[in-house]
Amino acid sequence: MLNKNNIEDKVENIANWLLEKKAKDVVSIDISEFGSITDVIIIASSVNTRHNQALADFVLEKVSENKWEYLGMEGYKAGNWILIDLNEIIVHLFLEEIREFYNIEGLWRGAKMTSFKSKEMAHEEF
Repeated sequence: MLNKNNIEDKVENIANWLLEKKAKDVVSIDISEFGSITDVIIIASSVNTRHNQALADFVLEKVSENKWEYLGMEGYKAGNWILIDLNEIIVHLFLEEIREFYNIEGLWRGAKMTSFKSKEMAHEEF
């Protein structure tokens, strides 16, 4: 796995890409201390399935440009919940109502969460 600074840079890049394409409520959750199979989860919402698929396409395009490791993707065809596995980072792209139902943020309540608010990466930890 990458060192912490490289992962933080990747998280910032991914969040920025999602915000650039109008994703809503972009949040990262650092789960590295829980001994998980990944270090960080990024969650974002979209307005519809086409938007969700466009977000996934854009992230994969940028991942390829940067030559980052890409392990796979699930849920693209249905588009309600798309999971992109980048090894140390897993990106979850949800329709808003699906995100509320599964409440992944609630599952990781004890982890460090960062909310990304704008392209300028003004963010807050909670």
